Amino acid sequence: MPVPSSVRERARRLVSLAPGRVDHIPALRIAVGLAVPLALLLATDRIEWAMFAAFGAFTGIYSRYEPTALRFRRQSLMGLVLTLCVGIGASLAALGPMLGDRALPWTAMVVGALVAAGAATLVAKRGIKPGGALFPLFAVAAISSAPSVAPVWLALLIAAGTASWCVLLGLAGHYMGERHPGAGVDPRREIFTRRQLAEVGGVHLAAALAAGVIGIVSGLPFPYWAQIAAVSPLSAPGHGAQVERGVHRLLGTILGIGVTAFLLSFPAQAWQLVVWVVVMQFLAELYVLRNYAFALCFITPLALLMVQLAHPQAVGPMLHARVLETAIGVGVGIVVVLIGAALRRKEGPGPDPRSSGAGPSR
Repeated sequence: MPVPSSVRERARRLVSLAPGRVDHIPALRIAVGLAVPLALLLATDRIEWAMFAAFGAFTGIYSRYEPTALRFRRQSLMGLVLTLCVGIGASLAALGPMLGDRALPWTAMVVGALVAAGAATLVAKRGIKPGGALFPLFAVAAISSAPSVAPVWLALLIAAGTASWCVLLGLAGHYMGERHPGAGVDPRREIFTRRQLAEVGGVHLAAALAAGVIGIVSGLPFPYWAQIAAVSPLSAPGHGAQVERGVHRLLGTILGIGVTAFLLSFPAQAWQLVVWVVVMQFLAELYVLRNYAFALCFITPLALLMVQLAHPQAVGPMLHARVLETAIGVGVGIVVVLIGAALRRKEGPGPDPRSSGAGPSR
């Protein structure tokens, strides 16, 4: 029986690299945006604050290849969003002793899901790329799941300072040649109806809540990883591409676990982990628009090494949990996508609010 051409095309995309642009320029800019704050924390012997800086540095990921003024506006907005998310996560961590070991995971899960819904709606309304809510959700969930290591005001200050640094680097991208003629940038943003925006928020909320509940009930140590894996595919263009993105997420994470296991297979000092984090950030940004599954070979160790810097974990259980929780999240995300597609077919033809303009997600 012949294999359908659509299946062959999806399989080809899994193992091939899309044409490059000038990917090394934004990749270098984003890596420098992370490297300088981490180097300062190393120099002051405060590496336990690494997550505050890292999530602020994710500001630089937004608005790649866009005109300088547009990039400045959008990165400034997302820098503010990420700083607020760091503050929310730090506040939950500070409340941890009061909430207790049972209530804190559930509280953080619900708050993270609400943040995911709000951030995804904002990003869609503003036409910001990459789309979705992965980074805001990651910031809230990861920081709230770690022990409180600094006052909330200090976490906000570190994140805001790093985000501001990345916005300045975004302005410098104008002189580095990041505005590439073949990037296909359209500064006009898509206009979503209220119903479409509500659907964007709704699917992110449903996916994050369902994956979070299953993650917590499963007893695995990092249920927020299931939430992240569930929302990751949702900003791809159309339900077919969303399912494909979920498959890429799972396969790429498994490959990335192998890379992480190798990097953590020998003793490493904090400065060595920082070097690997910056290198992984550069490689992730170099390939994320060309092959998502391949980029996850670097995104996965980037995320796990970043957690290790701020809150060291036993390596074996951490890697095992990452695979299982990613599988849970991807499964939930795909189910949410298929249910949404079925409901749209039942309601009749109409525009898919994720069918254009949201840009690539992580």
